[in-house]
Amino acid sequence: MSAVPQPQAPILLREAQDGIATLTLNRPEQFNALSGELLDQLQAAFDEIAQDRSVRVVIIAARGRGFCAGHDLKEIRALATQERIQGLFEKCSKVMTSIVSLPQPVIAKVHATATAAGCQLVAQCDLAVAADSAKFAVSGVNFGLFCSTPSVALARNVSRKQAMEMLLTGDFIDAATAQAYGLVNRVVAPADLDAEVARLAATVAAKPPQAVASGKRAFYRHLEMGLESAYALASEVISCNAASEEGREGLDAFLEKRKPSWK
Repeated sequence: MSAVPQPQAPILLREAQDGIATLTLNRPEQFNALSGELLDQLQAAFDEIAQDRSVRVVIIAARGRGFCAGHDLKEIRALATQERIQGLFEKCSKVMTSIVSLPQPVIAKVHATATAAGCQLVAQCDLAVAADSAKFAVSGVNFGLFCSTPSVALARNVSRKQAMEMLLTGDFIDAATAQAYGLVNRVVAPADLDAEVARLAATVAAKPPQAVASGKRAFYRHLEMGLESAYALASEVISCNAASEEGREGLDAFLEKRKPSWK
């Protein structure tokens, strides 16, 4: 009698509670490598969350011994042609830019090693909290693949020389160094990671959602602008913010010495 095949576990887990959505990479045996299928599922989740006003914050977590090992190199090798490989990287780039486009802030919860596109994923998130045992690298150069796409997010987080050293050597940095470089915001003991991420997510989730969304959007736009254009954009955004229903509630609450009520 043949054994009944067991259903495969989903490769992306999703849960939501108190306005916080958690997306958990669930390819533990592959160190959560970003296969084309996993990228598709992340993209679909981001597209849905972008339209869900009940979600205030997104957490990206992972299961297993690694946070994310980057792209699935077996898949890349099997794709063979430049055209097909480029299609995979373009899919990944869309996922990364979707993180920036999301109105909700995104927090990376890094419990273990993040390499190549996994390090890119951490860098692309708005905030990141890491266990002090986590390590980071953009190590593609060791396998003949300079981490060109991870370098886009990396260079927007750390200084150029720090980014280039990581890209050219492929060496790992520890969590404390990643924090000093600006790659992660906070480093805590592994036992404290869940609580620290929960505290940060709850703090951000309690802020006015429209102000957060418009502020995040303007933040990434003005980084690519000259100084005068950046100030013009920022002035417009903060003026709209102050004149909105949400802004008026915040100002009234401050003047009346009470806690604001956000819709």
